[in-house]
Amino acid sequence: MTDRQNQTCAVCKKSFPYKALVSGHIIRDVISDEIKKDYPDWSSDSFICRPDLTHYRIQYVHSLLKSEKGELTDLEREVISSMQRHELITKNIETEFDQNWTLGEKLADKIASFGGSWTFLICFGMFLVLWIVLNTVVLWVHPVDPYPFILLNLVLSCLAAIQAPIIMMSQNRQEAKDRLRSQHDYQINLKAELEIRHLHEKMDHLLLHQWERLTQIQEIQLDLLTEMNKHR
Repeated sequence: MTDRQNQTCAVCKKSFPYKALVSGHIIRDVISDEIKKDYPDWSSDSFICRPDLTHYRIQYVHSLLKSEKGELTDLEREVISSMQRHELITKNIETEFDQNWTLGEKLADKIASFGGSWTFLICFGMFLVLWIVLNTVVLWVHPVDPYPFILLNLVLSCLAAIQAPIIMMSQNRQEAKDRLRSQHDYQINLKAELEIRHLHEKMDHLLLHQWERLTQIQEIQLDLLTEMNKHR
């Protein structure tokens, strides 16, 4: 009974309660192969403690990503690190991105936002009508900008020359924000996939423990039935 309650971890060689260990029978073959690289004596009959099993799971994920894509990116290292610390990886991209804005960038975005609104179009149309009426009707004797409105064309050209780079600056920042959001989505999807794999292993471990308990109960019931038959 003592051997059943305590077992030795094949990796760290420490003694643990049986419930704190994981049997080699329920560990995936890829994880077992990873353990065998450091401990050739490892077999399906061996036991391993949960911290060491987590270490080899992370090591396998690291080697898997590295074999598929070469060197790991900073994003993938951050995902693996968050799994080791059991931390959430979600964050507010909008807040993080907005904190790095300068005053000029904020002003450029507001100008670009106003320039692409109906308010700007209506105000600009009213200004054009007012300018034409003013120089053709009200001040028709001594107009400030007579037909063909050369001064108005100059103002419009300057406005277009200034507005174009401002809009491009705003689009570049939006593109950078979309890129950051895409990287964040990739991290979340990667971690979700790895966590699902981990969850499957935990479910396998739980099912095996339940099966062992049912087997023990059945053995006890058979012993009781055998004793009852003997006393008849």
